[in-house]
Amino acid sequence: MGIRDLFKKRSQDEVFGTKILVAALNRKFAELASADARCYSQFYSTLAETIFENSEDLLKTIGTGYDVVHLLCDVTPDGNIIDSRGSKTPATLLIRACSNSDVKLLWIASENKPEGYIKGFKPSGKPLNLVLTIDRKNSRFRGFLENLLRKVYRQEKQYPSHGFP
Repeated sequence: MGIRDLFKKRSQDEVFGTKILVAALNRKFAELASADARCYSQFYSTLAETIFENSEDLLKTIGTGYDVVHLLCDVTPDGNIIDSRGSKTPATLLIRACSNSDVKLLWIASENKPEGYIKGFKPSGKPLNLVLTIDRKNSRFRGFLENLLRKVYRQEKQYPSHGFP
């Protein structure tokens, strides 16, 4: 099983015109969010890049319909996401918002400790692909993301009925 197999879609989940949200819950992630958004923009035209001041606005925006949510945020050891004001929101609410809005992939792209992911990111609702980043490996992350998106994009072009992710 290769990485492309992880992103293959079942026929009932076909996606056309993939909508991507690259978001940050703190301005300290602005540079990383912009770099990641540039990677996505090479392959996908329907892209929104936003820095949110609070979790409520993030959750509302997710509700407007995205296929991929690529989020940079801090995760506490007890499994909460923290916004720029220091307010904590249970990660389960983020997962629920993504599931309810038919998000196909939620990628927490900032570096966080595994224990916060283990405690907070529990599946609920509809199926959701989840990527949780522990270490971005500095400049190597951008190359990794570009390569991954290039492969997924080629797969979409070759087999358009599969969609992303």
